[in-house]
Amino acid sequence: MTDIEYFYSAHSAFAWLGSARLMEICAAHGARLVHKPIYLSPVVEAVGGLSFAGRTQAHVDYFFGRDIEHWAEFRGVEVIRHRPTHHDNSLTLPNGVIIAAQEAGRGADALAHAILGAHWRDGADIADPATLAPLIAGCGIDPGGLLAAAMSGPVQAIHDANTAEAIARSVFGSPTYFVGGDPFYGQDRLDLVERALMCPFSPSGWRNPLVG
Repeated sequence: MTDIEYFYSAHSAFAWLGSARLMEICAAHGARLVHKPIYLSPVVEAVGGLSFAGRTQAHVDYFFGRDIEHWAEFRGVEVIRHRPTHHDNSLTLPNGVIIAAQEAGRGADALAHAILGAHWRDGADIADPATLAPLIAGCGIDPGGLLAAAMSGPVQAIHDANTAEAIARSVFGSPTYFVGGDPFYGQDRLDLVERALMCPFSPSGWRNPLVG
């Protein structure tokens, strides 16, 4: 079974847009997702990217408008038509819940999909335990136990370690997928992720036809 290392944040628009397709790819090729939720801002800034607060209004309007809408239509994914009200809330709890599920071996794939959808389809506050509890229960997991584990020292240490690893591996943003150590940034690279599962990439064996 091939692993796909999956770096993303629980409030990522493009992780949501690619989530269903990613699950399809995993099912079709017997791949296993290794969820690595991260604090997104420090990862983006470490590679020279700007925080959203530092970007031009034109860029923000395009990102939260046309680009998301175009991809939502292409993927057949529902999204709200504005920047989520709770988008700037802390990622500590929702990311931690996904990590705790991963560590327990209990429904991390379904839970991640549910949390991303709650934020980008429903406009819910995913930093609120009352919002997360029914999502967790819907995945067949005890909400109380998982919510408590999510904020525990060991789980938050993994959260910090995921973020540090993403910075060390020059992750550009969310989502980023690694197959066999090869990075693919953005849900628009999912066709390449699938191809990497079928035909592992070998840079030493590839010749660029443009340079001979």
